[in-house]
Amino acid sequence: MSARGKVPAIGIDLGTTYSCVAVWQHNRVEIIANDQGNRTTPSYVAFNETERLVGDAAKNQAAYNPTNTIFDVKRLIGRRASDKIVQDDMKLWPFKVVAGKGDKPKIVVTYKNEIKEFAAEEISSMVLAKMKGIAETFLGSKVEKAVVTVPAYFSDSQRQSTKDAAMVSGLEVLRMIHEPTAAAIAYALDKRASVDGKMNVLVFDLGGGTFDVSILTIDDAGVIEVKATGGDTHLGGEDFDNRMVNYYVSEIKRKHKVDISKNVKALGRLRVSCERAKRTISTASQTTIDIECLFNGIDFSTKFTRAKFEEVNMELFKKCMATVKTCLQDLNMNKDSIDEVVLVGGSTRIPKIQVLLQEFFNGKVLCQGINPDEAVAYGAGILAAKLSGTGDEAVQTLELIDITPLSLGVGGDKDVMSVLIPRNSPIPTKKEYTFYTIFDNQTYMDLPVYQGERSKCTENYLLSQFWLSDLPPARRGVVEVTVCFTIDANGILHVSAREATSGSNNAIKITNEGGLTKDDIKKMIEDAERYKLEDEAHMKKVMAHEALTDYVYKLRDNIKDYKVRMRLRETALSVKELKEIDQQIEDAIEWLDEHPDAEVVDLEDKEAELNNICRLTKLNLH
Repeated sequence: MSARGKVPAIGIDLGTTYSCVAVWQHNRVEIIANDQGNRTTPSYVAFNETERLVGDAAKNQAAYNPTNTIFDVKRLIGRRASDKIVQDDMKLWPFKVVAGKGDKPKIVVTYKNEIKEFAAEEISSMVLAKMKGIAETFLGSKVEKAVVTVPAYFSDSQRQSTKDAAMVSGLEVLRMIHEPTAAAIAYALDKRASVDGKMNVLVFDLGGGTFDVSILTIDDAGVIEVKATGGDTHLGGEDFDNRMVNYYVSEIKRKHKVDISKNVKALGRLRVSCERAKRTISTASQTTIDIECLFNGIDFSTKFTRAKFEEVNMELFKKCMATVKTCLQDLNMNKDSIDEVVLVGGSTRIPKIQVLLQEFFNGKVLCQGINPDEAVAYGAGILAAKLSGTGDEAVQTLELIDITPLSLGVGGDKDVMSVLIPRNSPIPTKKEYTFYTIFDNQTYMDLPVYQGERSKCTENYLLSQFWLSDLPPARRGVVEVTVCFTIDANGILHVSAREATSGSNNAIKITNEGGLTKDDIKKMIEDAERYKLEDEAHMKKVMAHEALTDYVYKLRDNIKDYKVRMRLRETALSVKELKEIDQQIEDAIEWLDEHPDAEVVDLEDKEAELNNICRLTKLNLH
């Protein structure tokens, strides 16, 4: 509880590769470490014969359980299975993804020796539940509300799916906020005292799987206003790793005449080595990759140089810089007008990225004062404190004005999109547009809702099919239909339409096609609770197993001490009785080794057997 007696809300950076959670406490933001002592947690979920693992435990076993270890789920959420991006990713992932109902991607795993299918929202909810649990352990109280971050360039369907995932995890989303905007909040609170008037800040957010650029203004009154945003929801550190993996797959094929591209374990080990090497060359010019028995007995050893890494990935680095230029052009802003360039996301540690940015901004010193791995969660924690009323005066006076990243409109005649809300419009917002019937006696109007920047509807993203029926018969162009688009503070779109004379109306909250129904969400919540109970039962078994193991080994040590103490005393147990106890202890140790997944009741029975031996022999070893 906070000093005001209000339940604190948390801020969660739900990342592609790593997630982070923060909370406002003692008049400052705390980044909360997980049970391994790490301040970020891998966004990994794994399944095996006995249990489900989330976070560090899941990532640590990925090499020997690749087909049942799920990662990169943020690249699936809110997308269709037929999307080219998803199809391309499926060739790289060791786990299986299939098209489910409504073209919804389903992840296929083997769990407890059964084939299971999970939606991306379910896997994300497991990661969110992990972050929720980390916060609850730290706070010693239940957490029910959170601010959750999403990439600025997430589509409407991706936002809605993320919100659904949070609901399944047991969290009420106070606000969904763009990742670079959250980082700007962290920066603004840190720099507020030194802001004189108004300053222009460019946030360059390059993470494990997504890339965003946002240009904002921050003033000394605490108002943060997003002016423009751009990015790619499929560009980040994972893509840099994949380029290196593909490079070395080709090298292995050339040198050893073998193709490892279809061997998921070999690819997994190579990918882990490339990621580790990438981190090393951020501070060194080169390192070595050594993998024993990578494939068919072949040992793989090679130099991994910064120069080769930059050469292989230069196309992607230039793509990042092109987005920076586009953002400035959207605002007709000169790059000299940018007062500060703030780096966010682990991939901004790549030296070439920093060099390209500095060159573009004429040698400007880049802001690296806030931890790039934690800045987004930090800002989300601040906003959570503001919205839950637990923050101090500086937090409560912060004001945030965000924007929608992509244009929204209705598909019309001849495949032309009528834009109702242009990209970079401040949110929340509401816009209306009047459409007319296009043929005589038209009694219904089809109003497909699109998101994107192309003039042709079919080249944009179809969010939903929407229609209005029971229109009054009349000549073409006479009947008017008013369509209203409303974007809420979470960036989620609501659409309504009405025809005044007949009173006909319709309204929907847009969700991704093939998205989650209320029944889907209800089932997922029930499943999540079942998994939670299973996890708790597993932990009880683990703790009981460890407790009995400790007891048995202490008992063995105490028997040794007893033998020394009783050597000269007539009341000592007989040699036969001591041998029986020794044998009982050795049998217990062997039983524990052979039954790592023993049920709690069996563990308790085994402890009772040992206690009974001690009691019968009148031996007090406790």
